[in-house]
Amino acid sequence: MRVGMFLNYAGGFREAADEVAELEQAGIDRIAVPEAYSFDAVSQLGFLAARTSKITLASGILQLYTRTPTLTAMTAAGLDYVSDGRFELGIGASGPQVIEGFHGVRYDAPLGRTREIIEICRMTWRREPVVHQGAKYHIPLAEGEGTGLGKPLKLINHPVRERIPITIASLGQKSVEQTAELAEGWMPMFFHPERAASVWGEALAAGTAKRAPDLGPLDVFASPALAITEQPELEAAALAAAKPQLALYVGGMGARGKNFYNDLIASYGFEAEAALIQDLYLSGRRDEAVAAVPDDLVRAISLIGPASYVAERVAAFAEAGVTTLNVTPLARSSAERVALMSGFRALVG
Repeated sequence: MRVGMFLNYAGGFREAADEVAELEQAGIDRIAVPEAYSFDAVSQLGFLAARTSKITLASGILQLYTRTPTLTAMTAAGLDYVSDGRFELGIGASGPQVIEGFHGVRYDAPLGRTREIIEICRMTWRREPVVHQGAKYHIPLAEGEGTGLGKPLKLINHPVRERIPITIASLGQKSVEQTAELAEGWMPMFFHPERAASVWGEALAAGTAKRAPDLGPLDVFASPALAITEQPELEAAALAAAKPQLALYVGGMGARGKNFYNDLIASYGFEAEAALIQDLYLSGRRDEAVAAVPDDLVRAISLIGPASYVAERVAAFAEAGVTTLNVTPLARSSAERVALMSGFRALVG
């Protein structure tokens, strides 16, 4: 099982890059750089490529709507080049609040856009002339849509690889099915090992049945919070530290009836709790929303507790099909994160 983590650069990106270099030496396999509505991920991934030599670098995620498909392909090829073939392209739809509220772009047809973007990326990486006439993307622009001067072009440079791994962040049934069909990796959020099959099993099976053999097995990601401690008070503090993110996503990432994360947690059997968290969060009672997140839910989707318990939970994730644990370490300093990740790497084996 691969071990990675999301990069937290709240304390400064140069300092975070120093930490990544230490994590590489500790044997961590993968670092993902998020891109919500903070600094862009691409410039930082390029910086990390220059500071590292072995660790896999991933976008976690680039939103579908914010770059043209060919720019996404060019960006991935460029990052793969400067990292000597160590880049993984993570993409996803994000949500209407970010796409329409921050980028001013219509949030529509995520399934169709995902399929077309993957087709265009792989065509570009193969250095074929980019010709695509889909429902959302026309390359070159058809006659009457522009100046009429566009013509098919192919990428000038020769990519390091013509098949850069693509990981899709997806939660809905149709999007998970499409991910299992088309992508190298699947990155759901808040993965519950004991409930995942009941929620996504049919979708994964349907997509896998259409999967091309050359894609290989689907790389399944989970992104649990991580804290290894033998002290009950520190365990309780770690459980509490994991709750604000859950409350934000379950309660505030979307409107009523349009919150993918709320729907997911409800499907895990926490329907009443999900509704309460959303009610509290949307009414401005955010501290109460955090307090309403059940300990049982946090424990189920996290790796928090004594080493022996964490090892049992790692086995549960593996039994559920997870192949990459891309964790969020709950630590107060860079030194503590490196120590925690090093110990976790040794525990996973």
